[in-house]
Amino acid sequence: MDARPLQDPDRAPLTALYLRGLLGAFDADPLAGESFALLLQSDLDDPTGAFAGLEIVGRRLLPPTRFLRSGAMTVDPILLRGASLGAAWGADRDGAAGALYHVAGAGPLPIAPGLPVVVTLLDLAPWEMPDVFGRSAAGRFGRRLRSQQLRAAAAVIVGTQATARAAVRLLHLKRDRIRVIPLAPRSAYAFWGSDAASATDLATSAQELAAQRERLGLPERYLVYPGRYDARQDLATLLETLASLASAGRPAGLPTGVAWPPRVLLVDASPEDRAALAKAAAKQGVGDALTYAPGLTDAGRAALVRGARAAILPVVSEAAGLPIIEALACGTPVVASSVGALPELVGGAGLLVEPRDPDRLAVALRAIWADDGVHGAVAAVARDRAGSDHRTWADVARETRAVYADVGIGASPARLETP
Repeated sequence: MDARPLQDPDRAPLTALYLRGLLGAFDADPLAGESFALLLQSDLDDPTGAFAGLEIVGRRLLPPTRFLRSGAMTVDPILLRGASLGAAWGADRDGAAGALYHVAGAGPLPIAPGLPVVVTLLDLAPWEMPDVFGRSAAGRFGRRLRSQQLRAAAAVIVGTQATARAAVRLLHLKRDRIRVIPLAPRSAYAFWGSDAASATDLATSAQELAAQRERLGLPERYLVYPGRYDARQDLATLLETLASLASAGRPAGLPTGVAWPPRVLLVDASPEDRAALAKAAAKQGVGDALTYAPGLTDAGRAALVRGARAAILPVVSEAAGLPIIEALACGTPVVASSVGALPELVGGAGLLVEPRDPDRLAVALRAIWADDGVHGAVAAVARDRAGSDHRTWADVARETRAVYADVGIGASPARLETP
C-alpha cells in the first residue's frame, strides 16, 4: 500500500484522511494472516507505527519525488514498479494466498506491476478540468498515463454511484471493475441529538463549541466552509454572493442580533490561503463576513460543524464529498453545488445550486440563513439522516477487504497476468 500521503497530509489532505480511516479500521480489527507492506518517502517521518495492531512485514523507502511536482507522475510509476514487484516476490516467497497493490487518491501507479492493482479514486478534477490540471507537458502526460493505468486496474473503488458513472464516462473504465464503497465520517462527527447520545457527550460537545466560539469571536449563528482551497472550489462565487447579499439589504424579519450578510467560518486555511482570501474579500467589501479557524483538532472542527447554521460547499468538481458526509453525520444541513457526488449525498438534507451562479447561491444562502421555515425543513431531514445512518470506517474496511479477497486471490507473480 502506498502510505506516503500520511507523511505529508497537507499535500493531499483527503487521501491522508482516507488512509488514516481505512488503516485505523484495519488496525482496530486485524485479521489473522493479513499483512501489509507499506511504501514511504525516505526523507519524512513514518507515522504508520501508530497502527500497532497491523502486521507490517516491510516498509519500502522511496526517494522524495514530490519535489518534481507534475514530473513525479512520470518518474514515480517506474519506481513503484520495482517496489510492487518486490512486494509480489516477497508475498510469493512467504506463501501468501493472495497479494495486491492498493493506492488511494491521485497517487501514481506502477507501470506493468507484479500485482493486481486496487485504486481508490477520490478525485476527478484532472479529467473534469484539464485546462487547469494539465497546463504542463509533464502534467498532461501523467494524466494520460494514469488514465491508462486506471483502465488496467483490477478494481477501482469510488464512493458514490455518481462518481462511478463519471469515471466510466471520463476515463472509459469498465463498469464491472468499479466498486462503490461509500465513505464514512470520522468518529468525532457524531450526531448528539439521538437517544444514544449520553449526557457526557452532549456536555463535552457544548463545552468544545463554546470554547471555539469564544476563541474565534464567532457569533451564535454562522455558516461553516469545511472544504479545500484550490481550483476545485468556487470561493470566488461565494465572495461575490456575499457582496450581492450585503448590497441587497437586510431581510425583513431577521432578528436584530443576527448579522447580515451571513457570517462564514473557513476552517483549516493555510496562512497563504487566508491572505489570498482576505485580499479577495476586501475587494468585494465583505472581509468582515469571514472568520478563519486554522489548526483545529478533529473534535474542535466537528464541534464547529455541529454548531453551524449550515455547512456550505461551493465547488466546481467534487468526487468524494467527505466534508458533506461529515456535516450530515452531525445533523447539520448543507448548501452545496450540484456537481459530482454531491446531489447523491445531499438529497433532501440541504439546498443544491449550480456552480458559478452567484444569483442562485444568493437565494440559497438567504433562505438557509434568514428563513426559519426553509432551514427547519432541511435541518429536520439532516437530523433524521444522522440519527439513522451509522456508517463507520469499520464498514468501509470490511467492504474494502471484500475487494481485496476478490482480486488478490492467487496473486503469485508466477501465475499473475496483468489485468
